[in-house]
Amino acid sequence: MKKLYSVFTGTGSYVPSKRIGNDYFHSYEFYDSTGEKLSTPNEEITQKFEEITTIAERRYAEDDQVTSDLALVASQRALEAAGVDKEELDYIIFAHNFGETRTDNIQVDVLPTLAARLKQKLGVANPSAVAYDVLYGCPGWIQAVIQADYYIRSGDAKKILVVGADVLSRVSDPHDRDSMIYADGAGAAIMEVVESDTPLGILSHNSRSDALEYVNMLRMGYSYNPELAEKKHFYLKMNGRRLYQYALEHVPKAIKAGLDKLNLHVNDVHKVLIHQANGKMDDAILKRLFKLYNIKEVPESIMPMTISWLGNSSVATVPTLLDVIARGEMEGHSVGSGDNVVLASVGAGMSINSIVYKMP
Repeated sequence: MKKLYSVFTGTGSYVPSKRIGNDYFHSYEFYDSTGEKLSTPNEEITQKFEEITTIAERRYAEDDQVTSDLALVASQRALEAAGVDKEELDYIIFAHNFGETRTDNIQVDVLPTLAARLKQKLGVANPSAVAYDVLYGCPGWIQAVIQADYYIRSGDAKKILVVGADVLSRVSDPHDRDSMIYADGAGAAIMEVVESDTPLGILSHNSRSDALEYVNMLRMGYSYNPELAEKKHFYLKMNGRRLYQYALEHVPKAIKAGLDKLNLHVNDVHKVLIHQANGKMDDAILKRLFKLYNIKEVPESIMPMTISWLGNSSVATVPTLLDVIARGEMEGHSVGSGDNVVLASVGAGMSINSIVYKMP
């Protein structure tokens, strides 16, 4: 008997043109969390940073761009790739974390919603195209995809635009070494309904939230610079060591739980598209995943990475990675009909989610 499934029919992304290499931070003044100025030379700080994270550069939005501008380009590319008329959209779901931050005002601006602003910028007149935002940390785009899947499988929707975008460069503390991790970007996908008597598209998903013990590992706080004149602004803060430990312990289990629902083995997976948070951390997560299956050797080609040149753009990392591969723009990586792909993310909350997707 045929069932309803959700498939990606088009993807799009926007990678800002402003390249920020690690030498960009050599003129910065870094402080630790106690307000003590770091005596280590910045050249040494950035060198160690790259060794730990694998990030050599990242992209920043232009001064005149806001988050929905980035999302607009990614969405237009996804619509074009899918061959979908924007007026046929049933939902526009926009995952982000900081709204429309600007160079002259980093205050979070989320009224109206970014989804509503995107709908207006796209010129969608159809009032039945419901537009709303998702705030879920870095896993926000995947969580939005999960929601869209429920709409489609219930018969409530046929075509949905799911977009993720953030401009982290404006909410990161310039006096905190962790600020070098963050980047800007946008990724989008069109999800459509397909009737099939064999499973395809989104096969399963799995989510968890561990707020009780880990809620403050990613949070907002004052600058580490005690002499900073503007004390009214909060900046993005991270407990990197504990976050690494949390991700290493729980992300592999969450991915395996999603595969277990389908009685799939990790060897049945062609690609793992994981949130581009930290190159070394993602490598460790993958090794731990295979260790759960008592496998020591991890296939080199299973996990494509963009973090070394795009940095961590939060909700945009996974859809951007998906789009780059779908367009054949990542050497050595491709997906074809019948391939099983895992999409996974971890972030503020703390929250984790994963999707098992079968290429149609």
